[in-house]
Amino acid sequence: MYDFRLPVEFPGPLHERSREIFRLIVESYLEIGEPVGSRSLSRMLSTALSPASVRNVMSDLEALGLIYAPHVSAGRVPTELGLRFFVDAFLEVGDIAQKEREEIEETVRSLGDHRSYDSLLTEASQMLSGLSRGAGLVLTSKSDLRLKHIEFIRLEPQKALAILVGANGDVENRVVDLPAGVTASQLVEAGNFLNAHVVGRTLGEAREHMRALQAETTLALDQLSRELVEQGLAVWSGASEDQPSRLIVRGRANLIENLSASDDVERLRHLFDDLESKRGIIELLDLAESGSGVRIFIGSENKLFSLSGSSLVIAPYRDGEERVIGAVGVIGPTRLNYRRIVPMVDYTARLVSRLLRSGGAAVRA
Repeated sequence: MYDFRLPVEFPGPLHERSREIFRLIVESYLEIGEPVGSRSLSRMLSTALSPASVRNVMSDLEALGLIYAPHVSAGRVPTELGLRFFVDAFLEVGDIAQKEREEIEETVRSLGDHRSYDSLLTEASQMLSGLSRGAGLVLTSKSDLRLKHIEFIRLEPQKALAILVGANGDVENRVVDLPAGVTASQLVEAGNFLNAHVVGRTLGEAREHMRALQAETTLALDQLSRELVEQGLAVWSGASEDQPSRLIVRGRANLIENLSASDDVERLRHLFDDLESKRGIIELLDLAESGSGVRIFIGSENKLFSLSGSSLVIAPYRDGEERVIGAVGVIGPTRLNYRRIVPMVDYTARLVSRLLRSGGAAVRA
């Protein structure tokens, strides 16, 4: 069901007592976000062990790179490697809570009944933010939406408005540069040619089809009209070759809650900067597509979050042909409640996929 475990090589052996102490350190950190010391751990253990013995085990865990002391104190918290080891070796994920299941179903179903694709994605992001108390993320590749109509309207001698309509009702208006000397009739001719050949196709399919029709295009259109045709295909949702995806993030304010240290604020600023510039979002979609289910990326495991100390839980959603066309997820601190959020993200992704396949019919697992 879940595919979040990564092939991480563990740095050394752990006997049963060390595993229990390590697990308690991580679970305490995930619950309260504070270092835990040897005295507290000795009281939490299932078998009696003195604080001095616990400190010896903690020293061994620290030597393995699994825990560290964030301040000058006896308390320890897990490192990124330690969190990854915990997720791979200890994390047990159950089913989604009934209340959360019903809320997700109701949100997705109501959107599928009478809202646009854009509304569905935006509300899914907002919903995940509210349920997780993190930032909800939706990543979508608009290049997989099917085209319905393209039209050019001149604005200035060398600028035009490209109006592109998707089969789902989405409308995109983009200003494009016109080749010098293009006439009104050439604008109409380019639009007509595109509509004759790309209606019902995705952007990727349209580009492939136009390449296959290169000889026909050369015969049917002059040079200026051919340039307009290429521009029309290039501007769908700003889907250029280097930025074919769109990122929706809701609930960023949740990430600011309970920040205290200045370095935490600085790490969060790096994350916001990366989200604004959309650096790494293509890699995010590739990462989601490479797995069959939910993926967890902790801190520097994903370069988008390498400076922000954040974690990402992400799952792909698919179209009617089972192609990955986007992903939903939750961004939060590395001490996310993974046990709760993993099934939440997985269930949302599966419902969005089901809705897209059914064309908006009711969705119930």
